[in-house]
Amino acid sequence: MVYEYLAAFGFAAIIFLTLRDIRIYHRTRIESYRKGALKGMVAAAVALFGMSITEVNPSVGLTIVLVAVYINGKGKREDVFGNAPLIKRVLGETTVKGELKINRR
Repeated sequence: MVYEYLAAFGFAAIIFLTLRDIRIYHRTRIESYRKGALKGMVAAAVALFGMSITEVNPSVGLTIVLVAVYINGKGKREDVFGNAPLIKRVLGETTVKGELKINRR
C-alpha cells in the first residue's frame, strides 16, 4: 500500500518538473528547457510503467521509478530566474522572450 504512494509521488514529481520545463520553454524558447521537457516525458513514461509494476512487485517497481527519477535529473540550464523569489522559481514564472508570430489567413 505504501509502495504505491511512493511510486505515485515519484511520478507526480517528474510530471510537475516536466510541465515546469514546458512552461519555461514556451515563454523563453531556450533550447535546454525543451530538451529537459522531452527527457521528462520519457522519464514519466518509465515512471508510469514502474507504478504499474509496483502493484505486483514493489521492489522492482520502485527501482524502475527510481531509474525514471534519475533519467529526469537536472541537466544544464540557463538562468532564467535571476533573483526571483522561491515561489516564482517553483512555478516556473519567467519573462516572455517575445511575441510569437502566428500566420493567419
